[in-house]
Amino acid sequence: MELLIFLVERRGELVSREEIAARLWGKDVFLDVDRSINTAVNKVRVALRDDPEKPRFVETVVGKGYRFAAPVICPNGNSIPQEQSIPPPEQVPSVPVVPSTKKRAVPIRLRVLLGGVAVLALVVLVALGAYLQRVRSQSRSQTPGRRLMLAVLPFENLTGDANQEYFSDGLTEEMISQLGRLDPQRMGVIGRTSVMHYKHRSEALDQIGRELGVQYVLEGSVRREADRVRITAQLIQVKDQSHLWAQEYDRQLKDLLILQGEIARNISDEIQAALGDHKTLAPPPQTPLASQTYEVYELYLKGQYFLNKRTVDGFERAIDCFQQAIATDPKYAHAYAGLADSYTLLGGYSVAPQTEFIKKARFAALRALELDESLPEAHTALALIVQNYDWDWPRAGKEYRLAIELNPNYATAHHWYAEHLAFLGHFDEALRESERARQLDPMSVIIAADNGVILFYSRQYDRAIAQFHAVQEMDPNLARTTMIRQVYAQKGMFAEVLAEDEKWRSRYGDAFWIWSDLAYVYGRTGRQAQAMDALAKVEEWNRRHPMDAAMLVAPYIGMGDKENALIWLEKAYAQHSNAMATLKVDPLYDPLRSDPRFQDLLRRVRLAQ
Repeated sequence: MELLIFLVERRGELVSREEIAARLWGKDVFLDVDRSINTAVNKVRVALRDDPEKPRFVETVVGKGYRFAAPVICPNGNSIPQEQSIPPPEQVPSVPVVPSTKKRAVPIRLRVLLGGVAVLALVVLVALGAYLQRVRSQSRSQTPGRRLMLAVLPFENLTGDANQEYFSDGLTEEMISQLGRLDPQRMGVIGRTSVMHYKHRSEALDQIGRELGVQYVLEGSVRREADRVRITAQLIQVKDQSHLWAQEYDRQLKDLLILQGEIARNISDEIQAALGDHKTLAPPPQTPLASQTYEVYELYLKGQYFLNKRTVDGFERAIDCFQQAIATDPKYAHAYAGLADSYTLLGGYSVAPQTEFIKKARFAALRALELDESLPEAHTALALIVQNYDWDWPRAGKEYRLAIELNPNYATAHHWYAEHLAFLGHFDEALRESERARQLDPMSVIIAADNGVILFYSRQYDRAIAQFHAVQEMDPNLARTTMIRQVYAQKGMFAEVLAEDEKWRSRYGDAFWIWSDLAYVYGRTGRQAQAMDALAKVEEWNRRHPMDAAMLVAPYIGMGDKENALIWLEKAYAQHSNAMATLKVDPLYDPLRSDPRFQDLLRRVRLAQ
């Protein structure tokens, strides 16, 4: 209505899209201008029964704006002077008017009164319409990439049994997955790591909204008794904490998979209604329920629960759960994808030789894709394998991009793809992709830490140190932040390196990587005897528990022994060590880059220029 008034005020003149946006929403409001103007113009045309192909009222000037082309009559009955471009009244088709069935004319005073009421109603409607449009535009303005953002807060476990936490956590994760695949171009869903930050905590919704950058939250609870489950869920708009939708479900456990899809579709409908968007969303893809008995699904939830702990013990327990799920239902693709992730990550976290785990990981990832090629988790798991073990960079990039295409809200795909781009030396793209992962999972400390790693590889040492410090404030015990030692070393800040080593030793005792680090630092600072003592401890550790050969490269580089450094690099190559993926960008290897043998290694891992 406000648009119609504006066009009538400027009758006969070209009104640009920029002028319309400024009039309706103001210059400082950010929104999807093209879509919003198109929607408003279409509503005007519908109200006036105007044909955009043969307009009687609103003409479109392609690429420029609109013009109100019909004659305008004053309330006193006189026509308002028209511009030359406006057609005379006889050329404008008349608008059908339904004759009144009343025989008596309305008195003039009553007509004036009714006209005043109509004008007042018009003013109220215009004000209301403008307010609602501003609310919607402001909602969109807060959304990264012009998408609205939703957070699924951890479902509360009301069973009274702490051992059932995996069930409520698993339901939370599945809801994130379901909603994330509904309409990823318009709705972003915050990842699991970030929302789990709020488990058993009592932050206000407005604080959560600010910290996660979301406009909507879904919160709920789970009660489970025997073979039945009761789930409550409510969709809340953060800015005014209004409840847009709430529902309680009481079902048999075997209906849980159907129930999740039902909740996801109800929420999407409410969000569409709140935004005035009537596009019909396709339901999220579902594997036939015949192959997903509840027992299998419960084992899968347990596996995800342990996998997300990101510890060696957690990976081992996750593997056991996924294997049980597969033994019960050999066609359950999700369990194979979880198994692939568990084996792949276990190799890196345990620092054991990759060959011990990679065959099992590869089989699981390929089997998951064979069963369901639309599963983004399977593509991402395979990408990590072919990247770190096969050094097949083109295929790894293709798999990452396909996973992102299948689910743009899958933060892990963006996260690992950012690392992939960094390994290839594409740092600007890597940092952009890392930022996309952060937007989807803003409280994830591993995503934030790996952003610091990318800064380190790109030689932005001061920014990397600042990033690692920020992550350490969030989680002082995150092992990935120990890479700040490598940044300090490249800046020659050896006292800071030793202080970091001592801090970690006081928490966890001696570890082989601490002695490897000390050997490197002592070598760089000319304390050869101490370096050799530290190296002897690393070698003894390796004899007792064979580990990734790359762990012995740094000490020799620090001591200036390039020959032995290259020998251990060759052993790491034979093991298909994860370290090979960083050869092109890790500053640690800079002293070796001029050696033809190092350049040959780069060629063999397909990272040569």
